[in-house]
Amino acid sequence: MDETSQSMELLLTVTRQGDRTLGTQIETQVRDAVRDGRLRAGARVPSTRDLARQLGVSRRVVVGAYAQLAAEGYLTLRQGARPSVADTVQAPAHPVPSAPTPARTPRFDLRPRAPDVSRFPRAQWLRCLRDALRNMTNADLGYGDPRGTEALRSALADYLGRVRGVVTVPGRVVVTNGYSQGQGIVCRALVDSGVRRIGFENPSHPEQRRVAEAAGLRVVPVAVDECGIRVDALDRADVDAVVLTPAHQHPTGAVLTGARRRDLLAWLRRRDAIAIEDDYDAEYRYDRAAVGALQGLDPDRVIYAGSASKTLAPALRLGWLVVPGRLLAAVTDHKDLADCGTAGIEQHAFATFLSRGELDRHLRRMRIRYRRRRDLLLRTLAEALPEATARGIAAGLHATVELPDGYDEEAILRQARQRGVDLMTTHDFWIPPGSGRPTLLLGYGQVPLPAVPEAIRVVADAVRSGRAG
Repeated sequence: MDETSQSMELLLTVTRQGDRTLGTQIETQVRDAVRDGRLRAGARVPSTRDLARQLGVSRRVVVGAYAQLAAEGYLTLRQGARPSVADTVQAPAHPVPSAPTPARTPRFDLRPRAPDVSRFPRAQWLRCLRDALRNMTNADLGYGDPRGTEALRSALADYLGRVRGVVTVPGRVVVTNGYSQGQGIVCRALVDSGVRRIGFENPSHPEQRRVAEAAGLRVVPVAVDECGIRVDALDRADVDAVVLTPAHQHPTGAVLTGARRRDLLAWLRRRDAIAIEDDYDAEYRYDRAAVGALQGLDPDRVIYAGSASKTLAPALRLGWLVVPGRLLAAVTDHKDLADCGTAGIEQHAFATFLSRGELDRHLRRMRIRYRRRRDLLLRTLAEALPEATARGIAAGLHATVELPDGYDEEAILRQARQRGVDLMTTHDFWIPPGSGRPTLLLGYGQVPLPAVPEAIRVVADAVRSGRAG
């Protein structure tokens, strides 16, 4: 089969009304498309037979039009090859926006934003994806339920109940495109229900606060200490909803204590309020037993939110919500309005991945790897930067490294970048920014074990240079 026998479309129309011949109409439209850049030099166009079939005209008409265009230098015609726009055609002088500068690849990436994606279980995922496609019905390839596929919602309900102590049924699980979308649709549902003010831990992730503000909510900071969110401050905040990270506060690493959990649940019931539980990295724990989800203690007032971004890879864009009955219809409606549902093929694959125990096996392997990196990071940090205090290290993928007063976070960031290190500080996590002590966030999810000591020594050098500056 030569190239000319392969079907290809070209946006042309002809009419038998008017003074111009069919061939002239074809010539004019192809010529104009080349001149204005819609057909660029080297672009392939349909064969004469193919274009004649598309336009419903005689092939002789197209042959004549192509011959004229070739004679004028617009097309290149060669036996056995598909016609194409001549390489000598000059591109139009349209202003071209400058391409964005490619992101610099750091020598060491210590930002606490992603797991080690080089360890993504590609072979296992590919098997699950193939099996999902093989087993999906024609109906499964349609839009389906905006909450997500029944297969994944059922698998998530089983997994979250077994591993995180979440109390739910598949009907109350909503699959989302990551955590951020989930928080956004919940915030819009809360606005619909009359909520206007929402509490956020202080410090907390600035992008998540922006999501709430974009939904129309006023963000109110609520203090955090070593026991987690302060419920007395929450009581004074006069809010009807709160976003919190009880299993591993982000970014401080504090765990919400049992007493605080009881106080928080009492506040939710007294206020008839809603909590959004961001369970972003609770699967990674090293020095303590697992802490169950807050949602399991009051499923009617706590919305549970999780995702695959920290356990597998952000590129999957798979997240999930477990929603109380009173908000389920509104959350489902906002999810439907947002995108008519998350990609179904990937949902079926992830359901298979969960039901086969692949996620459990992956997490067991990665806990060992991450613990080794964390331990080496802490040993090197104690040697290279003894004045620093590491906190929040019993779980998760980052260490919160507090520095004595007098250090300049912005100067440290500049010095680190000059040395090829990307890291973060808590500066922008505070409300208002920079109101806390100078603190570094050192993620170890993306740094290979052999590179950890050198990365921390470079950070220590940047810290001292930043202070001197």
